[in-house]
Amino acid sequence: MGDGGRSLDRASLPHPDDAAGAVAGAPTRPRPVPAVTRPRPLTAAGLLVAAALVVATVLLAGMAAVGTGRAGNPGGAGAARSAPAYTPSAAGTLRGLAPAGMLIGTAVDPRGLNLDPAYPGVLAAEFNAVTAENAMKWGNLEPSPGVYAWAGGDQIVDLARRNGQAVYGHTLVWHNDVPDWVSPDWPAQRLREVLRRHVTAVVAHYRGRVWAWDVVNEVLAEDGSLRDTLWLRKLGPGYVADAFRWARQADPDARLFVNEYGTEGRTAKADALLDLVRRLRADGVPVDGVGFQGHLDAERPPEGVRGNLRRFAALGVRVAVTELDVRVRLPATAEGLRRQAAVYREVLRACLDVAACASVTVWGFTDARSWIPGYHRGFGAACLFDADFRPKPAHAALLDELAARRRTGG
Repeated sequence: MGDGGRSLDRASLPHPDDAAGAVAGAPTRPRPVPAVTRPRPLTAAGLLVAAALVVATVLLAGMAAVGTGRAGNPGGAGAARSAPAYTPSAAGTLRGLAPAGMLIGTAVDPRGLNLDPAYPGVLAAEFNAVTAENAMKWGNLEPSPGVYAWAGGDQIVDLARRNGQAVYGHTLVWHNDVPDWVSPDWPAQRLREVLRRHVTAVVAHYRGRVWAWDVVNEVLAEDGSLRDTLWLRKLGPGYVADAFRWARQADPDARLFVNEYGTEGRTAKADALLDLVRRLRADGVPVDGVGFQGHLDAERPPEGVRGNLRRFAALGVRVAVTELDVRVRLPATAEGLRRQAAVYREVLRACLDVAACASVTVWGFTDARSWIPGYHRGFGAACLFDADFRPKPAHAALLDELAARRRTGG
């Protein structure tokens, strides 16, 4: 069950920039960047299918739906952008200043990789972990029954290997981004088998290359009850435990997370999540971690983040900030960006203060590709870098906090 009572001290986690810390096979640690594996050989028919799927993946990346604050990325333009070559700050980089075992990650948008010349350089220099923003969601991965479009996810995983970055998988079971061919009219037994095959196929495909998975995403309603979804209506509450067990069977070494929004501070929804994780682990369900999304408003930051992380860590799980962005009212002002920087810094500080906090991941690093303006009307400028890939005060605040911790050994 989980980490079996073993220590969750962050110092035990391998650091992607520290080869001496990359201990393979340690089950309670974020996995080091794995060795390159040879691709499976394809038949002639398979080559034709693969070529078609590459085209489909590129199209799907631009069509990802705007979910409840977590899906899609409508704010980014589809056209290629020009920006000066990235030059790291004299103060250092986020990944360079991160303490041993601390992952500073970002969601990755394939459009940015393919269309923005500055995007790959910032991604490689600043971050030691990545999350596929949309490429690993079910609707993009399996557009037709049994036909998998791996190209988008594989591109991100392969790039991460070259950059020395850990990969966080997002997401296996969600109420959004379910393929259109999955019918709510199917009997429960068929739906359960389709869901099992999906979880198993995806985790097995990336076995040894993804250190952690969001196994279930946003399973709670605003009142803390289980969200009314297709899975709950047809399969009952046991689908949550089933998903974790299927994922553990497919990759025994991957760390398995429940991911949720609106639970960053001491809220009623956070209380319900705490109770859910406690009950699942008591039943032997392999819940290894809890992800707190962190889609925040600079004018209304959550309260008690540090204490909230600590009470979850007391259950024996890892905690992580998984989708951090801090929106400001547009047009952005100097005061708005100052408030934004303070919120970013406080969230990082809370994670650094909790030994079991494994990572802080921002939900995209540039305003050029942010989903915020398309979902929160009148808000935007939510990322660490502006639309021209220039670092903002929030980036400087994170560098300053990491540097201060390094000086004091905290």
